Amino acid sequence: MNSAEFKRRRKKLMRIMGKGSIAILPAAPVAVRNRDVEYPYRPDSDFHYLTGFDEPDSVAVLIPGRKQAEYVLFCRERDEEKERWVGARAGQEGAVADYGADDSFPIDDLDDILPNMLEQCERVYYAMGCDPELDRSMSEWISAIRRNSRSGVVGPVEFIALDHILHDMRLFKSRGELAVMRKAARISARAHRRLMREARPGMTEYQLEAEFVHECTRQGARFQAYPAIVGGGDNACVLHYIDNRDELRDGELVLVDAGCELDYYASDITRTFPVNGKFSEPQRQLYELVLKAQRAALARVRPGAHWDEYHQAAVGVVTKGLVELGILKGKVAKLIKDEAYKAYYVHRTGHWLGMDVHDVGDYKIDNQWRELEPGMVLTVEPGLYIPHGTKEVAKQWWGIGIRVEDDVVVTRDGHEILSGDVPKEIDEIERLMAAHRKRAA
Repeated sequence: MNSAEFKRRRKKLMRIMGKGSIAILPAAPVAVRNRDVEYPYRPDSDFHYLTGFDEPDSVAVLIPGRKQAEYVLFCRERDEEKERWVGARAGQEGAVADYGADDSFPIDDLDDILPNMLEQCERVYYAMGCDPELDRSMSEWISAIRRNSRSGVVGPVEFIALDHILHDMRLFKSRGELAVMRKAARISARAHRRLMREARPGMTEYQLEAEFVHECTRQGARFQAYPAIVGGGDNACVLHYIDNRDELRDGELVLVDAGCELDYYASDITRTFPVNGKFSEPQRQLYELVLKAQRAALARVRPGAHWDEYHQAAVGVVTKGLVELGILKGKVAKLIKDEAYKAYYVHRTGHWLGMDVHDVGDYKIDNQWRELEPGMVLTVEPGLYIPHGTKEVAKQWWGIGIRVEDDVVVTRDGHEILSGDVPKEIDEIERLMAAHRKRAA
């Protein structure tokens, strides 16, 4: 993302805020994995969305209409000794020259400078609870300002949740964001195709995971958007299974829910395929039902449709199909009303997608499902899960977990599937897997 994109976002937010306001956004803290080992650093998504800055110990401040500087970035000072150990810092000069700040101060000066900025503002835009330490400092600063009210200092009189406004901005993706998300989806799609080619009985789930991560890294996406779910057989019926340690067995399906993160944007793709390259008849019947549900859901992803509409389309197809297969018994309309399908279809059909894999944005407005609009990105992911031992279900269906998930952007005319490069039709999957086995033989 170029610097003009971040500047445009800051300007838009400041227009919404208006003069007399101040917005304060902290970066994410460094997380310690164990003892002296830290997790790879990733900035808070809201902070990065507005700044493009990826160093810890930073606070961004926006003050619309302030003559000295509307955008101030507090960050670490340059330190030659520390930089020898962990790499270069932007420092105050780099914050201005490379990241578009109007002014920058050392983070250690936050206590001295930020309270004076707060004194001049009527409204504070801030997300409480994101940074407990900064929450405490904010409370102390505001209390100190109010104690000085007799000397004519007024200070802030209104606190507004910044995340509500900012998350609505993030919900609508720009051309630049969509370009990154398309690339992330292409990289993940290639990795999913690789798994279909490489999978075979006797492999372990973690070996498939390794193949996925390797392919993404090889294409420039070093990080995953979330821990990969690689579940063979009954493990596929655990929605967020991440142990990924069991052997893949002949005759079972394997469900892979995995996606890379590229330039802080997530992809999120799920495919389910036979370990031995050939669907059994029960697997084929349940898989075709899930795929049919996804097609029905995708048909409802268009401007003007409300958020719940594509979920209900999938529910209708799944419930009718389960009745036809004898897994559910009764009238379809009543089964839907009673939510009987939830015994086997336990999640909703999708979620927002963006900088976070379960991205920000309201699903309802004034208690009504939100209408889809161009620029929104979401997942479409119906599934069916029948663990071993499920009562009142024939054994032929046991141990089958299936999910088919694609990343989809709402367009002016309908939708675009970002992850369409991954096969999902049974014939396509079997053909891809058979072709590789033939070459390897």
